Amino acid sequence: MPAVLPALGPAERRHLPEPPAPPPAAPDPPPATGATPFPGTSDRRLDGWRRRAADTRPEHDLDAIHAHGGRLVIPGDTEWPRQLDDLGDTRPIGLWIHGRADLRTWALRSVALVGARACTPYGAHTATTLASDLAERGWVVVSGAAYGIDGAAHRGALAARGATVAVLACGVDTPYPRGHAGLIRRITEQGLVIGELPPGSHPTPSRFILRNRVIAALTRGTVVVEAEHRSGSLVTARAARRLGRHTMGVPGPVSSGLSAGVHELLRTDATLVTDVDDIVELIGDMGELAPERRGPVVPRDLLDPGCTRVLEALPARHAIPAAEIARRAGTSPDDTLARLYELHSLGFVERHTDDWKLTTRAIQRPNARRGGT
Repeated sequence: MPAVLPALGPAERRHLPEPPAPPPAAPDPPPATGATPFPGTSDRRLDGWRRRAADTRPEHDLDAIHAHGGRLVIPGDTEWPRQLDDLGDTRPIGLWIHGRADLRTWALRSVALVGARACTPYGAHTATTLASDLAERGWVVVSGAAYGIDGAAHRGALAARGATVAVLACGVDTPYPRGHAGLIRRITEQGLVIGELPPGSHPTPSRFILRNRVIAALTRGTVVVEAEHRSGSLVTARAARRLGRHTMGVPGPVSSGLSAGVHELLRTDATLVTDVDDIVELIGDMGELAPERRGPVVPRDLLDPGCTRVLEALPARHAIPAAEIARRAGTSPDDTLARLYELHSLGFVERHTDDWKLTTRAIQRPNARRGGT
């Protein structure tokens, strides 16, 4: 049915046109089948759509969402996110929204965090940290409110007092899963809960798959934290890739089946990310680059090449004369002696009468943070 919806307006979609009357039957041949108003659609399928449309009561759904404190947004409304139009014929007819924020504004700077329901502690910690860091930098975290990675992502954004959006595969007045009723209530108070199904609708397996395309289209990019080879999270990532969105994956242990799907995704078109800087570099504005990755800087790294050569020529367990050090380092005795005094002042070497050796005192190393210089 999605292929025929663009031919109808939002209000007319509940009234499917009746098929034209078939031509008069000939005496002997069987009566001809009436042509449907939608090419490629059988009479039987259209009749099923018509019966379902006859049972709809949109005015009751609107009353229910208003009583619940929500609203309905359809294409053309000010709050409608334009990026959902990229879905073409599969674009939602409308979105039911519960929450005070403006969905279109939030969607402009949003990223999806999705993953396995039965996640590991590593996955839950990673999702929480990423969501919290993204929220602190002004990004809206979008997920599906499911157990596991989804719930960890929402909690991370809420903990940072940031913005988060839960996309449900049921009515926004029907918290699912039941164990996340409190979490969904908190998201409603601090963020948004949205869905394309009317109030009172319950989730089914096929509706979760349909829900994932909305998550992919609504955001600038999708990050998969943990996923098996068969996972709804990979469906979201592939939908994002088809829509031209950034697709990212967080690597996990090679021995973990919950990371196997992510690793397979990374072998194709996804980009490996490990922290918020990696994510923002892809989906952020021009110039928001991740810092250069390098190991910690130790005091020996700050020495000039001449001192380094002399230091490498020194033994650790016994002292030797400066002339022997000069021979090992390939430098002149005078230059070696000058370097030794410089290294002594920096705490690298010790002098024993006329001999020298590496110091046994520990040299304090500066604290080095990941990505620092």
